[in-house]
Amino acid sequence: MSHEGLARAKQVMTDAGVNPTAIEVFSHYYGELEAGKTGVIREDSIRPLTDPPTLESADVDEETAREALARTVIIKLNGGLGTSMGMARAKSLLPVREGKSFLDIVVQQVLAARERYGVRLPLLLMDSFNTQADTLAALERYPDLPVEDLPLDFLQSQEPKLRTDDLAPVEWPADPHLEWCPPGHGDLYPSLLSSGILEALLDKGFRYATVSNGDNLGAAPDARLAGWFASSGAPYAAEVCRRTAMDRKGGHLAIRVEDDQLILRDTAQTAEEEMDFFTDEHRHPFFHTNNLWLDLQRLHDVLTERDGVLGLPLIRNVKTVDPKDPSSPEVYQVESAMGAAVEVFEGAQAIAVPRTRFLPVKTTNELMLLRSDVYDLREDGTLQMQVDKAPVVSLDSAHFKKIGDFEQRVPGDVPSLRDATALTVEGDWTFGDRVVVQGAVTLPDEGEARRVEDGTVLRG
Repeated sequence: MSHEGLARAKQVMTDAGVNPTAIEVFSHYYGELEAGKTGVIREDSIRPLTDPPTLESADVDEETAREALARTVIIKLNGGLGTSMGMARAKSLLPVREGKSFLDIVVQQVLAARERYGVRLPLLLMDSFNTQADTLAALERYPDLPVEDLPLDFLQSQEPKLRTDDLAPVEWPADPHLEWCPPGHGDLYPSLLSSGILEALLDKGFRYATVSNGDNLGAAPDARLAGWFASSGAPYAAEVCRRTAMDRKGGHLAIRVEDDQLILRDTAQTAEEEMDFFTDEHRHPFFHTNNLWLDLQRLHDVLTERDGVLGLPLIRNVKTVDPKDPSSPEVYQVESAMGAAVEVFEGAQAIAVPRTRFLPVKTTNELMLLRSDVYDLREDGTLQMQVDKAPVVSLDSAHFKKIGDFEQRVPGDVPSLRDATALTVEGDWTFGDRVVVQGAVTLPDEGEARRVEDGTVLRG
């Protein structure tokens, strides 16, 4: 059935107008899935990355940094809808600070870096079919953002979900949209090639790209990092940060024993019985930030040589076709991670960067923190932490997980957290304005909705 399944999958992709390069990449992963590969990386096949070079110790003069940034493009992943937070449009359009969205602040960072260093510095978004229209409409307020005739975005691909029983494309007439899924952010590479963007950037003299998640406002343009990467001669580099107990679920880099090659291991690539190794922040002391640096010419050479199939490790995710209906057919979503390209390029490097380079917002916990007075939004769009250590925020997911519920319960000022070490909210609480949290505070579940009145000082 699997041979027929691949033929059907390729046909539905062709009928949907999916690019031939993307179909070839999907066919590659289909073959791995058919062969029984799971993408699992065993602990005994790797050894920890323990001593990467640090940005702190990098010797980069100002002119080298500026020249490197002048040949760099900023790429942001912008395909997510923020569905885990109850959103139905591009997550990057969510207001974060002073009425500005993630996207507004990213644009602010890019424009400020252009002015400071006198460089072109294009911003390029990898959108999905779900995020493109809203995002481009939001960017219309920035007429100076485009660089020459370069577009502001390109589209990631889409692929059919496959039934786990016969590897055929799933059919779900109740909602045909659910028959499709994105191929993971590893699709960055073939989409850059097939869209023509990669060649256009090279033709205009751009040699480097820095890539990061659209919700990570810490990954601002950095001339010193650009200078380090250009001077290193590496084809590829990954930014890593030292792990804490809060980072146990994040992917990490490791060194493959058989050939000393840097590789990425994510949660989905770890055997269940080996999760203790994966989550041990002492055994694997650095986590992968998903901030990457690419040599565009080297990337173009490898992609051209391999007909667009970079050969990133398979990530096989088992889901139901309707995520909200556990009785719906079980499917495989075939994905790859863009950070896994670290093992494709000989000479790839990792560099340890300050924690300030990693400020993602995956839940309303981080959103509250980012909106609070723990951070200050500077004129160049960077966020500067106002305390030595950020407090830990933990909001009751039953009442705060979805953005609508969160904003209903925090309708005005976010509580002051500058003097807090932790805020734990259990149960249904609403916050008034000018609330101040000091020390470690827990609001217990009272069994009914409660309110923290305006001007309250909560002391731990």
